[in-house]
Amino acid sequence: MHSAVLLIEFGSIILGLGLLGRFAARFRLSPIPLYLLAGLAFGEGGLLPLGASEEFVATGAEIGVILLLLMLGLEYTAGDLVTNLKSHYPAGLVDGALNALPGAAMALLLGWGPVAAVVLAGVTWISSSGVIAKVLGDLGRVGNRETPVILSVLVLEDLAMAVYLPIVTALVAGVGLLAGSVTLAIALAAAGLVLFVAVRYGRVISRFVSSDDPEKLLLVVLGLTILVAGVAQQLQVSAAVGAFLVGIALSGEVAEGAHTLLSPLRDLFAAVFFVFFGLHTDPASIPPVLLPALALAVVTALTKIATGYWAARRAGISVKGRWRAGGALVARGEFSIVIAGLAVSAGIEPSLGPLATAYVLILVVLGPLTARYTEPLATRLTRRRTAARRDTGAELPAPRTAEAEAKAEAGTEAPVGD
Repeated sequence: MHSAVLLIEFGSIILGLGLLGRFAARFRLSPIPLYLLAGLAFGEGGLLPLGASEEFVATGAEIGVILLLLMLGLEYTAGDLVTNLKSHYPAGLVDGALNALPGAAMALLLGWGPVAAVVLAGVTWISSSGVIAKVLGDLGRVGNRETPVILSVLVLEDLAMAVYLPIVTALVAGVGLLAGSVTLAIALAAAGLVLFVAVRYGRVISRFVSSDDPEKLLLVVLGLTILVAGVAQQLQVSAAVGAFLVGIALSGEVAEGAHTLLSPLRDLFAAVFFVFFGLHTDPASIPPVLLPALALAVVTALTKIATGYWAARRAGISVKGRWRAGGALVARGEFSIVIAGLAVSAGIEPSLGPLATAYVLILVVLGPLTARYTEPLATRLTRRRTAARRDTGAELPAPRTAEAEAKAEAGTEAPVGD
């Protein structure tokens, strides 16, 4: 009987996701907000809580995040990764400063203490790689010039989590300095080892994985990715970082074949991930913390847009590409919930969990919208300001040629006068 209920529940979830996806596609919207709201409606405290399929959905959600990051990694080579990290590490520093400080300040203003401040700083700092990867695919922007900048910021955040998560774990557990240092050293060594193997022996790994049989290629790539992600997580390194680096290590025909085979699986399990997030959000816990969560969401949405704009400008991306980069980075998600969960399980601050949940829910719904509309809105406001200056007789810059305008629209124009 339990098996039958599980099949009915999970089948209903998948069918519902398909219908929501079709509805979103009809209006050219990202389906992510609809997936989240569906999970909210049928989760804890919702209209019709699901029980039998909860564990299965949880496992599917983890696989969804892993596949999203694997597919991102397949788009780039190890050389691309090293070049981007060397070129964009200042953007990672700006990202941390602009987006972690608002969370820490909010916790201190609410009187939650320094440990809660460190935790909430992480919640507001880290963007959702899963959501952003899905949005970039939905909007057809994977090949845009600003996308490597976005990915570089995300990778820097994920690698920073290899340092941050062990520190937070030690703080919330109240362990001594020695134990915390050992945990941190293991995490850094594991992350460095995986990165070294991916960069140095990527071709060897590709030859090992390569197969003319699609079935064998699918099984080997999927098994290797989940294995590395699990080992990385066991060593206090992000499973997402492990999956991303596996994708980086694969190149050539292997990467192309794996991308084609895994795309349908990615779409399926990514949708399950977003539903799972909604399933574990109790609607009754949101209203008491809605105002501070909303204020924090507005502030950190603006700081993320500023981060992306600055990073893309530094990389020589056109003005429109800068706004697209900023808007794409707004969403928070899986990492923020993991960080908040560490504090909640340790009993640091009872209100921190609901606030983090409300905050992430706001930005995970807002993120796909800012990714889509930040650039058109900024362009419209710029045109209005230009028109106002023209009306007042202010001196205007010379108009761009039609060729320059076309390049700017495609996001391939180099900045002028920056």
